[in-house]
Amino acid sequence: MKILGVDPGTATTGWAVIDTAGRLLAGRSAGEKIPKVLGCGIITTRAKLPDFERLEIIYTAICDIIKKEKPDCAAIEELFFFKNLKTVMSVSQTKGVVLLAARKNQIPICEYTPLQVKQAVVGYGRAEKKQVQEMVKVLLHLKEIPKPDDAADALAIALCCAQSQKFKI
Repeated sequence: MKILGVDPGTATTGWAVIDTAGRLLAGRSAGEKIPKVLGCGIITTRAKLPDFERLEIIYTAICDIIKKEKPDCAAIEELFFFKNLKTVMSVSQTKGVVLLAARKNQIPICEYTPLQVKQAVVGYGRAEKKQVQEMVKVLLHLKEIPKPDDAADALAIALCCAQSQKFKI
């Protein structure tokens, strides 16, 4: 199963695609597979652009990723708590266009709170961002922590989906 993980943001949206069919690693027992990273990165928009243009850029980029990678489902971070109302509004709009892109491409959607992502990846719902990034590196057997942070966060969201009850790996 291919999972598209998305960490929504207006200036920077992180994305990642993993394949839970995975890959075998040397020294592993037969049949033990590690999820494979098919791609990850960020979608950036310029602050000076009007909101509708920024959202269109994000929507188009997510649709392009979906068309290229053909994920079986999309996992997106649920908005949980924001101190700044302006931030929550813009991130909500971004999340909306990501949900629309997945829906228009007939991809099932799973949503996870930051607490659920941390619990799934680290085993502790109050883990620090650096702990989550380190565990993403360990779980995916990567040489280094993916950069930028938004791409690592998208990988964590995809891993959370892979480890959830709906999509066991």
